Amino acid sequence: MKLVNHIPEKLFRRFLLLSALCVVSVQGRAQETAQVAPAASGDDQFALMFLWVFIGIEFLLLLFFIVTVNNLLKAVIEAQLKATAPAGAEAVSEKAVRAAKPKSAWRTMMEKLTDAKPIEQEKDILLDHDYDGIRELDNHLPPWWKWGFYFTIFWGVVYLVNYHIAPVWNEGYSQEAEFSAEMAEAEKQLAEYRKTAADLVDENNVTLLADASSLDKGKAKFKEVCAACHGDNGQGGIGPNLTDAYWIHGGDVKSVFKVIKYGVLEKGMISWKDEMKPSEMQAVVSYIFTLQGSNPAGAKEPQGELYTPAASAAPAASVAADSTIAAK
Repeated sequence: MKLVNHIPEKLFRRFLLLSALCVVSVQGRAQETAQVAPAASGDDQFALMFLWVFIGIEFLLLLFFIVTVNNLLKAVIEAQLKATAPAGAEAVSEKAVRAAKPKSAWRTMMEKLTDAKPIEQEKDILLDHDYDGIRELDNHLPPWWKWGFYFTIFWGVVYLVNYHIAPVWNEGYSQEAEFSAEMAEAEKQLAEYRKTAADLVDENNVTLLADASSLDKGKAKFKEVCAACHGDNGQGGIGPNLTDAYWIHGGDVKSVFKVIKYGVLEKGMISWKDEMKPSEMQAVVSYIFTLQGSNPAGAKEPQGELYTPAASAAPAASVAADSTIAAK
């Protein structure tokens, strides 16, 4: 009987020891990180503090859960002992002996936190429900659980006031402002990355290239894949003339890039997005713009509409002219 009665207490002590080791391990890892990490900003320090508070609350919840399980195990064991105890006045239960002892401060606190009814008082909270001999008890929610729930409501109100009404610890730095600042920083980083990543070019950010190396690459690629339909000099053939100012699908750099990328299947222009890299398509587009006004022999008649560059494109056109690129 002594061995059976002490099994839950041993398990309880082991759980406490494992929990303490987990907390010590997390704290040690945090100290190692703090030694090698740079100084954190105010927001980062607050986030770290809140993390430790959260870990503490989780540890307390785990502790209360273990205590509750421990009490349930003890109740089951006591019920089994009571059912198997011999009849007679000499049979004194361990529960009666323990009840005669004064309660410790720990036990008193646990009873208040769990609001668990002793097994001898279960008849007072027994409900009329009967499911195949299983009776239901009208137990209350543990006070520690209700307190935790009330705390989440309180914290939600504090969070709402701080971030949306009257900032307290974030110095007026709202989530919207934080998001905007992070997006602006991300755009800056993306712009820096795109400077060294030519294959991120698409129809939204493509620009004309003016350096001789890029134009030579574009010319070689044009001769390889475009000349069959548009002629060696862009004079046109099966496809339209690329040297005049008339365009069927738009004459700005983005429109020409888009036609090359996605094609116009109903007119025989295939999509080249799976055959050429974005940087190669940009080089081809840049080379095509150098053909403007070249008037090659055997040029095909104009097709489409006359394209006139918008006023906003004048600076780009002047740069292109300096690089022998005549913008349409």
